[in-house]
Amino acid sequence: MLNQELFSARLKLLRKTHKVSAAALAAAIGISRPAISQFENAANFPHVNTLVALADYFDVSLDYLVGRSDVPDRR
Repeated sequence: MLNQELFSARLKLLRKTHKVSAAALAAAIGISRPAISQFENAANFPHVNTLVALADYFDVSLDYLVGRSDVPDRR
């Protein structure tokens, strides 16, 4: 089961750690800035294509991003 709260927290942490604005992240992966805000506030959960784009952008595994693993490294 996916943990939306953990996903939201990890997305926000990754964005802040990489010092990227919500607008810049949204533009880089082809979605709207409000969508990023909704994801970070656990108001909405992204489509699988958006999840893959987020994992690729931050170079982390999908399992880490959605809370199935605590190891961010891709394998």
